[in-house]
Amino acid sequence: MRVGVLTFHRCINYGSYWQARCLVEAIAARGHDAVLLDHQSCEVTSREWRYAFQPLTPDRSSRADVAQYGRKLRKFLDAFRALPLSALFDLDVPEAMPPVDLAVIGSDEVLNLSHPWYGGKPVFWGEGIAAPRVVTYAASFGNYAADFVEPEWSDRLRALDAISVRDDNSFGLVAGATGAEPAMVLDPVLLNPPRVQAAEEAPYVLVYGHHIPGWFAARVSEAAQARGLRTLSVGYRNDWADEQRLDAGPEEFAALVAGAEAVATTYFHGCCFALLNGKPLACAPSDYRWTKVRDLTSLLGAERHLTFEDRDPADVAALLSEPVSEAVQARIADLRAQSSAWLDAALAGRA
Repeated sequence: MRVGVLTFHRCINYGSYWQARCLVEAIAARGHDAVLLDHQSCEVTSREWRYAFQPLTPDRSSRADVAQYGRKLRKFLDAFRALPLSALFDLDVPEAMPPVDLAVIGSDEVLNLSHPWYGGKPVFWGEGIAAPRVVTYAASFGNYAADFVEPEWSDRLRALDAISVRDDNSFGLVAGATGAEPAMVLDPVLLNPPRVQAAEEAPYVLVYGHHIPGWFAARVSEAAQARGLRTLSVGYRNDWADEQRLDAGPEEFAALVAGAEAVATTYFHGCCFALLNGKPLACAPSDYRWTKVRDLTSLLGAERHLTFEDRDPADVAALLSEPVSEAVQARIADLRAQSSAWLDAALAGRA
């Protein structure tokens, strides 16, 4: 079949890039002609690139940092061009989308109605898609936490041929809107892990995120120093880290996680990549991503990797020295098998 994946594949964000690539490659590996449905929007691109250069808003990036973020952006653009893409179409004119036999919406926050630039785009709910069948894979509402989904959006969900989600928040919202429970599946990064060569550098703790709470930064720094490790911040500036790797592209990010001694993050995909590589992991909550990391760690039985300000400060040091448990690894393997079976069924029209 010709299968089109509709997601946030042009975000300047490591997780967004990798979830898109991992899903389209997983479908292609099953013998299908899989492409990413290549939508464009001048408004979205403008907002995305503005954020890429000024991720620490309201603080302004220095000229030196802007130059590094520019190199990062160019690496992303090169990576986008290497993806299997459909013909370009306007995001707000879905009828111009190239026809496919099956459209797969997701992963990422495709259902998040409060997403700062993609929120409320009906195409991510299946409207106007030129395909006989439309399903979702690991779709998420992100931090959208309303008590219910408005009728116009509920109707769009009910019109989909099959729905799978990646987190409890989305599970509850879809079940409430449609009256039927969606399937729970793994994010594509955990379903179809990237194959990368681990970075070979002096030992380090990888730091991934921005606006990292001061209490967490202090505890990560202290834990790293106690073990004689440097802290390396990837993708975003964290002044407290020993080294800033602001210009890393998506391949470099994956290699740096694979080569790290441990990972300290506030990001969903920071957790995914760390757990996937069996790395000691400490994750602190953030307002925007709390729902996602809470549900991910709950799904995988990895709640131990979350830490909070009111915990004993030594908790972070312990987390950054403990490898991922065999129980968590086994849970990922079980869910990978279940997720693969669901994807196979969806592709065959049985889901």
